[in-house]
Amino acid sequence: MTAALGAGECACRHKATPRTAELQADVQKRLNRAIGQLNGVKAMIDDNRYCGDVLTQLAAVESAVRRVSEMLLAEHMRTCVVEEIRAGNDGVVDEAMELVRRFSK
Repeated sequence: MTAALGAGECACRHKATPRTAELQADVQKRLNRAIGQLNGVKAMIDDNRYCGDVLTQLAAVESAVRRVSEMLLAEHMRTCVVEEIRAGNDGVVDEAMELVRRFSK
């Protein structure tokens, strides 16, 4: 049974193997770009810009976020999933398959 979380606590787990500095930097750069794009979309909405232009920018944001998800999913498979299987936790395959289903839509 999981203990109740206090204020400000996260139910997130931590990776056993750190991400490489290269991957970390690439993910941060891509996320910062996506955040900038979202801020641009927000400004477009505030400026009452043409819907088609706003939707085009939103599609670009979605693509950027999807690429980050793909990168992290691949990292998860190469590190976390492999480590758990080697440790005898075959149940991680079900989690991995659920993640693949979630991000393949």
